[in-house]
Amino acid sequence: MSKFPEYQPPTGAYAGDVTARQAWEVLSADQNAVLVDVRTQIEWTLIGKPDLSPISLEPIYLQWVTMQGPNPNFVSELQAALEARKVPKDAPVYFLCQSGGRSKIAAIQGTGLGYTACYNIAEGFEGALDEHRHRNSISGWKVAGLPWTQT
Repeated sequence: MSKFPEYQPPTGAYAGDVTARQAWEVLSADQNAVLVDVRTQIEWTLIGKPDLSPISLEPIYLQWVTMQGPNPNFVSELQAALEARKVPKDAPVYFLCQSGGRSKIAAIQGTGLGYTACYNIAEGFEGALDEHRHRNSISGWKVAGLPWTQT
């Protein structure tokens, strides 16, 4: 039996991959749309967070991985967070991580909860590595010029 019973590798379907700009456009237009940032507390603190205040929204911050590995409670915490916000099952739910890996798994898990419009922001918050193996120069939320903040 797995140490993380709620974690399942990505085998299912989800609504698809989008760019950070595409997610922002829908978040700006649809008050039912939700952004779920699945990075770690350390990433939120040191790298920054998406700022949805210009469109009167607040992301859901939910760690997909912890210091011990995949968050064993991620699925139940996601369900509780979406239910607390009364997110309709057909509302667009955008998942964001550093570069699109964890968020893809999270989008699949959200689809498994019955949310039919779960999307992976494939380029993530920081985007792909450039030729010098650095992020924040090719793609991602920050490179797209979307609002973000750092504490």
